[in-house]
Amino acid sequence: MKSNYTSINFKQWLNKLQQESWQLELLISGFSIFGLVTALDPLQNTINEAVAIGSPYRYIYSFLNTCCYILIMNLIIHVIFRGLWIGTIGLRYVSGDIDYDSLNYSERFTKYLKKRIGAFDKYISNLEDLCSILFAMTFLVLFYFIAFLIFTLLIVAVSTSLMNSFLVDFLLGKMFVTLFIISFFFSYIFIFIDFITQGYLKKKKWTSFFYLPIYKIFSYLTLSFLYRPLLYNFLDNKFGKRVLILLVPIYISIIFLSEIENVQSNYISKNSYTSVNFTNNNNYINTIKKNRYVKDVAINSKIINNSYIKVFVVYKSEIEDILFKKNEALIPEKEHRGIKSNFLNLGDRNEKKLNSIDSIYGPYLKTFNNVYELKIDTTKFTSDFIITKLNKQLGFETVLPLKAFSEGKHILKVSRLNFSKDKKKKKDEANVEKQIIEKVIEIPFWYYKN
Repeated sequence: MKSNYTSINFKQWLNKLQQESWQLELLISGFSIFGLVTALDPLQNTINEAVAIGSPYRYIYSFLNTCCYILIMNLIIHVIFRGLWIGTIGLRYVSGDIDYDSLNYSERFTKYLKKRIGAFDKYISNLEDLCSILFAMTFLVLFYFIAFLIFTLLIVAVSTSLMNSFLVDFLLGKMFVTLFIISFFFSYIFIFIDFITQGYLKKKKWTSFFYLPIYKIFSYLTLSFLYRPLLYNFLDNKFGKRVLILLVPIYISIIFLSEIENVQSNYISKNSYTSVNFTNNNNYINTIKKNRYVKDVAINSKIINNSYIKVFVVYKSEIEDILFKKNEALIPEKEHRGIKSNFLNLGDRNEKKLNSIDSIYGPYLKTFNNVYELKIDTTKFTSDFIITKLNKQLGFETVLPLKAFSEGKHILKVSRLNFSKDKKKKKDEANVEKQIIEKVIEIPFWYYKN
C-alpha cells in the first residue's frame, strides 16, 4: 500500500521515528563497521594481486579500499559522538541542568560561561543534530564515491571504445573522438565546480541555461537522482552545510597524510625493485608473506642448496600481447580476456573445448619460450617454461640446473623480446614495429651445496 506523505498520520509516524532513530543508527553503524573492517583484508589481498599482474582494475580496487576507510572513519566518529550524547542524557538524569551559581565563580567568568556554553539541554540538542547529520552524511559520501566511480569507468570505457573503433582511421573520426572526449571532460569540470561552490551554476540565470542539460544527463549517468533529496536537505540547513564543507578538506588531508612516509636514506629506498644490488622478498617464493604476490619473476629461495633453481614468471596481459605480435596465428577470433561470468560460460565447459584449449598450449608455450631469455651470470639457457599456478597466481615455470656453477653469489637475468614503433620512420613508410630485447628483472641469489 502506498503511503500518503501529506497525511497527518504519516507525519506523526515520521516524528515518532525521529525520536527513536538513534537506536537504529547505532545498530546500523555497528554492523557497517564490522562488515567494512572484515572486507579490508580480502580487498587488500585483491589489490596486491592486481598490482602484481598489472591489472587495470587495481585502480578500482584501490578506490574501493579508500571508500571503506573513509566510511569506517565516518561511522566510528558517529558512534563516538552518539556515545557522548547517550552519556549526556544519563548525566542530565542524575544532575539536571548546569547550575552556574553553585560553581561560585566570579561574575565575569559566570557571564562568559553562560554565553559560551549556555544550557545543558542546548548542548544535548547540538550533539543530537551533529550525530544525525554525521550518520546521514556517511551515506551521502558513499553515494558520492559511487557516482565518481561510475563516471570514471564511463569515461574510460567510452574513450577506449572510440579510440579502438574504426573511426580513428579517418581524420573526421579522430576529430569526432577528440571532440567527444573534450566535451565529456569539460562537462565533468562544470559539475565539479558546481559541487565545490554548492550550486553556484544553478543560481545564475545565464549559467543555469547551459548547465541544466548537463545536470540532467549526468544525473542519470551517475545515479545522483537516488541521493539528490538528501543533498539538498543538507544544503538548506546551515549546520549541515557547514559540516559538509568541513568534510572536504578533512578527506583531502586524510589522503595526503596517508601518503606521508619517513625517508631514511638519500640513496636507499625500501620501495626499490629487485636488481643486482637490491633484493625484494616478493621475488623469492619462500619469503612471500600472506596476501602478497610475486612481482614479475620469482625464484624458489634467496639461498639455493639444491642443484637446481625454479623460475616463476607471472602471467600478465602484456605478455600475451607480445606473443600475439610474435606469432599472429595465436590471435583468437574473439577476445576472451576481461571480467566474465562463469555462470554464463557453463555451457562452454565441455571436453571438446578443453581439448582444443590444450592443443593450443604447444604453440603458445613455444612462442613464449622464443620470447623469453634466461641467463645465470653470463651463461645462457634455452627456455623451457610450462604453464602453472603459484598459490592463486597464474604463470609460467621452469627449472635451471646449477651443477656447473661455483658456490657463492650469482645473478639470474631475465629478458624478453618486445616490439617498439620506429619513431624515426618516414610518413610514407609502413607502420612496422621493430623487435627489441628488454630487461625484465635481475635477481641475486647465493648457491651453496648441501
